[in-house]
Amino acid sequence: MKLVECVPNFSEGRDKEKVNAITKEIETTPQVKLLDVDPGETTNRTVVTFIGTPEGVKEAAFKAIKKAAEVIDMSKHKGAHSRIGATDVCPFVPVSEVNMDDCVQIANEVGERVARELGIPVYLYEEAAKKPDRRNLATIRKGEYEGLPDKLKDPEWAPDYGKPVFNPKAGTTVIGAREFLIAYNINLNTRDRRLAHDIALTLRELGRAKRDKEGKIIKDRGGKATKIPGKFKEVKAVGWYIEDYGIAQISINFTNYKISPPHVVFDEARKEAERLGL
Repeated sequence: MKLVECVPNFSEGRDKEKVNAITKEIETTPQVKLLDVDPGETTNRTVVTFIGTPEGVKEAAFKAIKKAAEVIDMSKHKGAHSRIGATDVCPFVPVSEVNMDDCVQIANEVGERVARELGIPVYLYEEAAKKPDRRNLATIRKGEYEGLPDKLKDPEWAPDYGKPVFNPKAGTTVIGAREFLIAYNINLNTRDRRLAHDIALTLRELGRAKRDKEGKIIKDRGGKATKIPGKFKEVKAVGWYIEDYGIAQISINFTNYKISPPHVVFDEARKEAERLGL
């Protein structure tokens, strides 16, 4: 049986009625099964997981994005997690009897429809990216929702689908195709976000900016920060403070657990924590 997984992230994690309105659109779509709904109070974000046939998943994703644009007002949104739109990101994952190329096609079809029918600018990422510098979700999200008006004026950041016109209520949506992603959080016995983020910079593939003796960022000839690579490939990480738990946390995404397994990264995180006295 042809099966595709979809894991959209919506910028609402506190209002249950709004979250339910979005997930109802998925539940009532034929050939689709809702697997999980994971809202976060501090992040003000809900991660939804559903699975189904390619046609069913395409329809459910569009309906959910449409409903999110109706019930969420990004101009009033606040939360700990980076975000760029009401439906912040919507990836498609091959499960059985479909391949990555099939999911790239689905991403393009949904992205074109969202832009055309809803007036929401769409960026494509990961395997669906049309430009190499748009593969990384963090790169597209840089500046977040608040930076969109200026970002859309830059020809370099013209959306892959839709006009470069700021949608103040819905923002933009990032749609793509990728392998299974593992979201993995490590709790620390501190409230200091900076310490958690310092460990995250050491672990993640992107690494950290290189600094001189005075602590100033060293830039290359093009004006971009010179990077010190992190220890693990296919790992994204940030440090933040989770008010719900009263602790700082390293929030990690494994984009390919076969290359960097969670237990190996955890062991290294523990070593770094001990080095910082945590």
